[in-house]
Amino acid sequence: MNIELYQEIALSRDIPEYQLKKRDIATLIDFIDHPTGGEKGCVLEIFNAVGESINVITVPISAIKNLSINDILTTRQLVNRL
Repeated sequence: MNIELYQEIALSRDIPEYQLKKRDIATLIDFIDHPTGGEKGCVLEIFNAVGESINVITVPISAIKNLSINDILTTRQLVNRL
């Protein structure tokens, strides 16, 4: 997986603690090492549909994937704003 900083990615699984769903889109803003040598992490910025930043979160690198030409964008409502 070739992922670069500041590109948009999709989540590859639900992140329920942040009300995020598999296939939601975020921007990758940093990579971080695991403090005890575990899986590398990613810092993601989450935006709403009108481009406002609503959260910054950290997830394992296995929780993200590159966007592809076969992906399409959609919208959904958050139950509670982050």
